[in-house]
Amino acid sequence: MTVINNGGSTLRDLSPSYDPWDPIRSLRKHGRHRLTSVEMTVTNLCNMRCEHCAVGDTLVLNEPDMIPLDLMLRRLDEVEHLETISITGGEPSFRRQTVDNVIVPLLRYARERGIRSQINSNLTLDLERYEKLLPYLDVMHISFNYTGPENFHQTGFANSGHPVPYAAAEKMYTRMIDNAKSLSRSGMLISAETMINFRTHEHLPQMHRTILEMGCRRHEVHPMYPSAFAANLPVLSLDEMRVAIHDLLDHRDENVWMLFGTLPFFACGSTDEERALLRRLHASKNVTVRNDPDGRSRVNVNMFTGDVFVTDFAAIPSFGSVYRDNLDSIFEEWTTNHPLNRTVDCHCDAASCCGPNLLVADMYYKGVDFKSRRAIMD
Repeated sequence: MTVINNGGSTLRDLSPSYDPWDPIRSLRKHGRHRLTSVEMTVTNLCNMRCEHCAVGDTLVLNEPDMIPLDLMLRRLDEVEHLETISITGGEPSFRRQTVDNVIVPLLRYARERGIRSQINSNLTLDLERYEKLLPYLDVMHISFNYTGPENFHQTGFANSGHPVPYAAAEKMYTRMIDNAKSLSRSGMLISAETMINFRTHEHLPQMHRTILEMGCRRHEVHPMYPSAFAANLPVLSLDEMRVAIHDLLDHRDENVWMLFGTLPFFACGSTDEERALLRRLHASKNVTVRNDPDGRSRVNVNMFTGDVFVTDFAAIPSFGSVYRDNLDSIFEEWTTNHPLNRTVDCHCDAASCCGPNLLVADMYYKGVDFKSRRAIMD
């Protein structure tokens, strides 16, 4: 689908050969990591309480007023190399006022500036909220980790604190499927993300088939790294994760874009099996492996406090505030001066790799100095 901004310029189609959220692009372009992506948390309300939710401990029943939208827009204006924005929560569309007064203006800003946009949603509310986004939104990103309504009921409300009737969960599951089909028919690019975790790793091909039936044009696959609210969930071994990915590749539809992100496998790894998986991923049709943008090309802004964070889920305090600082200067302080960034600030252009993020390094590679390793390109 051709997208044109208000200046009349045609925007390049998102595709396996063009993913502006991948920080390797700006690294190659500028010779160093630059801030190219800003994520904004526009709500801490949600109609679900998922077992795997990494921000579940921030969810509330009532929330304060937001920072002024013009302040956020001014801060976006100041980002010299901005290419993408992302809108997240909670469920961003939980309140209609948020959709009308915050989300649509942000998306309109992105389209007028010629940058790409994404919203993270569970897509379980009424269709009309999402249809308002059709003229502006580039990617509707949804989580899909379910084998059916029973599994949706079990995992989607595991932390609700009170019983949720199965009939209510089943209705939401059906609405999510129907919304995805309807929005896909209307031209929206829906990207369904499945996390590889202890519940999903043996069912990925089944979930892939359902995602195709929903009309999704991209299937994202990201390992789950238990953190914050989900910190006590079981962790898969690297071997279990590798087997699950091979199984999915064996059964996927090769005509659909499959995006793998935040993988704990590297060309500088020590095993033949690890490198064989990476070779297969890079050689497979319509498969891409995205480097994690958090802390490399993206910051997150809390739209209630103005606090700015350099990673989504690692336990790093706020690194600044939009009330005091511009976003480029916050990002520069992180990349040049923070000792934690220096532990994972490596990259290998030949392997198209920006190294591990902080969660991957902590979960599977404690004490490993990635800067001393070399890719084996066999």
